[in-house]
Amino acid sequence: MDAKVLATGLIFLALVGCAKKEEAPAAEAFGPFSSPGQRGRYVAVGLYTPGDMWEQLRPAVSAQSVQPAAVDPQAASLNDDEQVVVVMDSKTGELRQCGNLSGHCIGFNPWAKPIGVEQKSPVKLLRTAQQLKAEVMAAQEALERDHDKGLAARDRARSQSPAN
Repeated sequence: MDAKVLATGLIFLALVGCAKKEEAPAAEAFGPFSSPGQRGRYVAVGLYTPGDMWEQLRPAVSAQSVQPAAVDPQAASLNDDEQVVVVMDSKTGELRQCGNLSGHCIGFNPWAKPIGVEQKSPVKLLRTAQQLKAEVMAAQEALERDHDKGLAARDRARSQSPAN
């Protein structure tokens, strides 16, 4: 009985090992441990929530990209996008961010031309992160002072009202 189980197991393992490389799961062919010749062209895929400015984009209309909403009022627009998909082309270095429902894409290729002197590190800032934080703290303190003044005025008005 043990010999039959062993023989069946060996035959099973032999047949499983006969799979062609093309039939290997995608995780093996495109995973982080795959060889460079097997990797896909687009890497560093990320999904992000579209910010407020995503809806402010004005898509360029060309002969190749006519706005679907202009043709079909039921077609998704920038306002309908729930995610922005970001990918990098490993051959060209181009970054693309595309709306998941509208299909609108923005391309950015930092390697297309040399970086200008004004773009090299350290970059010049209008305000530092510390300055921005101080401005936010000052604004919050001002709101709290105004709120406290409003409460004090309300309390004075209540104490002077004829109902008390």
